[in-house]
Amino acid sequence: MPISDPLEHAHRVFDVVRGGMLHATSDAVAQSWARCVREHGLDPSQARRPPVLSRVDLPTRLRRMASVIDCARYEMTTLYQQLGDPGLAVVLTDTDGVILHMVTSQEFERLAQPMGLELGAVWSEAEVGTNGMGTCVVEAGPVVVQQADHFLSQYTGLTCTAVPVHDPAGEMTAVLDVSSRSVQPQNHLLVLLAMTARMIENRLIDTRFRDAHPIHFHSRPEFVYTLHEGKLVVDEDGRILAANHSALLQLGSTHGELRGARLEQIFQTTLDAMLERSHRAAFHPVVTYRANAANRFFAVARQPAREEDFARNAVPARVRVPAPPAVPALPHAARLRPARAIPAATFGDPRLLAHLATARRVVNGGTPLLLRAETGAGKEVFARAVHASGHRADGPFVAINCASLPETLIEAELFGYRAGAFTGAEKGGRRGKIVQSDGGTLFLDEIGDMPLPLQARLLRVLDERMVTPLGTDEARAVDFQLISASHRNLADMVGEGSFREDLYYRLAGIELQIPPLRERTDRAEIIRNLLADEGRADAAVTPAAWDLLLRHPWPGNLRQLHHVLRSAVALAAGAPLGVEHFPSLGAPAGPAAAASLATAAADVTFLSPQHVQERQSLLDVLESQRWNVSHVAKSLGVSRNTLYRRMHKLHIPVTHNG
Repeated sequence: MPISDPLEHAHRVFDVVRGGMLHATSDAVAQSWARCVREHGLDPSQARRPPVLSRVDLPTRLRRMASVIDCARYEMTTLYQQLGDPGLAVVLTDTDGVILHMVTSQEFERLAQPMGLELGAVWSEAEVGTNGMGTCVVEAGPVVVQQADHFLSQYTGLTCTAVPVHDPAGEMTAVLDVSSRSVQPQNHLLVLLAMTARMIENRLIDTRFRDAHPIHFHSRPEFVYTLHEGKLVVDEDGRILAANHSALLQLGSTHGELRGARLEQIFQTTLDAMLERSHRAAFHPVVTYRANAANRFFAVARQPAREEDFARNAVPARVRVPAPPAVPALPHAARLRPARAIPAATFGDPRLLAHLATARRVVNGGTPLLLRAETGAGKEVFARAVHASGHRADGPFVAINCASLPETLIEAELFGYRAGAFTGAEKGGRRGKIVQSDGGTLFLDEIGDMPLPLQARLLRVLDERMVTPLGTDEARAVDFQLISASHRNLADMVGEGSFREDLYYRLAGIELQIPPLRERTDRAEIIRNLLADEGRADAAVTPAAWDLLLRHPWPGNLRQLHHVLRSAVALAAGAPLGVEHFPSLGAPAGPAAAASLATAAADVTFLSPQHVQERQSLLDVLESQRWNVSHVAKSLGVSRNTLYRRMHKLHIPVTHNG
């Protein structure tokens, strides 16, 4: 429900605008409030319904935006189904804030229409003050406007989350918004909305350039033909006409830098050469390199969409094109799955992406890499990604877990043995893991559990690049990239005398800390991808279940999350995933959180019911992150200063003695 006292809300707005209560809301909201007062002359206490375009103007507007609406329609419906909440609307507006298309339930439509949430309504800041759609247009970036953040008191019952949608030229062409009555933080929605916006943008490129050649590429082959791929469209002369968001990120370029450039200025190849190689490879990704650089990509060049429509019956100007490889349609989580799949979301976290970029650079120079992470956090997945993106990608990736083998077998597994070397040995002998990794990558997981005598042998192999199997004096030269990992602090083990100091410095050419799941900002995308792995890419997840999944501390990390989702899918039997399908996670608000709220109740009786709920939600997050304010701010997608202001507003002490 909207705030009951419009004058109280108005006083708060004016206090913030005058600078007296800057802690009361986010910087973006405060700036929007200031615009509403100073530029638009709005009064937060006065009711104001958005104007609606006339029966003449609205059809004209819809015709002008027809291509955008057509590209967005399916993706909006899919998003609405995935959210699984009848109490919300997925809304598309143009850059004037005019609602062009809306997907919602009849029940929510009846509630929202009196507020002006209808086709043709103008939700610009100038008309209705701070709101998700209008403020996103002004900010030109993602926006969350939660209830009391709205400028006009009549809209404080709504929570709006919005992201911009860009046209092929990189200009903002629309806003995608989810409006609801939720009182919970909407950070998971920002992830899902951003993914949906990328899909709409890719559809716009495909629609507007059907006569151009699409170039699909990524630094990892399994991401080609997925949401995460980079896409360029080029004309017959090889000149670039447009690029998608992922292409800009991977190439480190802007639309202005790419548009008009020739393909050979971007990659070390021509359009004709890439088309021929793609055709020979049956349109599976082929290797290419960045022009004037050593960055490797996997790419596919295709004939224009109009020509491919006739590919089976005619020979196009360049080469005959067979039907594209079958790619399963997995909305929001679509990706090809190699023999050992690496979930796309695994690398959606900014810190992890930065680590991956660093790792790629150092392993291409032969520097050993040491990973430190909690159990189940994805050390091997990360190591495989590093291998796949390095110059040894065509070589083997050999992994051994030093903690999973008896001490007596680790030596034989690593170094191999000749026939008859020991009782139980295979008759023909066996190549060790080190020899098997020759020309590729050797991954030693939980290397902190390697016995000290074997540490000395491993050090000798690393220094001499020669390995001697058990039962023989014949040494063999080996060449491999070494990646090691442990959940233990090897530097501390060196101090305790349980790990060789010289081996530690040999392993840790560079040491990277892999963040645990609870600290990662891409948890929502990971959940969607794991659901796709279970054949439920279209699964609806209730808001309460989303909040439970995103707030849970996940001590078992990705391994625990995968197990929990697999069990939930089985329990749901096709129904939307709700809190009741996650029994192993317990109730959303555990005893500790309830006790915390009860203890503080006497001090917060003056807070509104909405703020009491918000306070409890924030306390739950703080508890799950062990009151690490930096981690909490990162998980919520806000700055530490914003979080401190929110804590102050909700009377949560900055220091904690729990």
